Amino acid sequence: MIPTTATDNGPGDSIRPDVLAIDLRTAVMRTSRRLRVEATGDVITPGQYTVLAQLRNGPQTLRELAEREHVQAPSMTRIVNALTDQGFAIRTAHPEDGRQIQVGITPAGEDVLAEAREQRTPWLAQRVAGLSEEDRLILSRAAHIMQQLSAK
Repeated sequence: MIPTTATDNGPGDSIRPDVLAIDLRTAVMRTSRRLRVEATGDVITPGQYTVLAQLRNGPQTLRELAEREHVQAPSMTRIVNALTDQGFAIRTAHPEDGRQIQVGITPAGEDVLAEAREQRTPWLAQRVAGLSEEDRLILSRAAHIMQQLSAK
């Protein structure tokens, strides 16, 4: 029998990276989808949310944002256009290169980002609170590992 989940490996078997990858992808996608559902009434899309979260680190060029979000420049332009049209982001001249523009977050963008977080975090925190201390420690470690994986 070919394992279909990482836990299908027999006792003493090592966890197959390809099977674990499927389990992780499925879990992340389901959790992400559920978080979006829990944040009803959002005025920003998930893509806009992640861009605003990036902009909290300071103004960035469209190219920098596109690279960080792993999207093509035209897609990032559409996201930024929507954010600026809504007053959540602002374009300014790049301080070192007049040919480029930077995108920054506005106070309204900070507010909408905080509102979206306030809707998503309590749902997840409630689920995590129902776990054992051991499972919370495992999830904490997994969260750090996943952040490292996604940063590469």
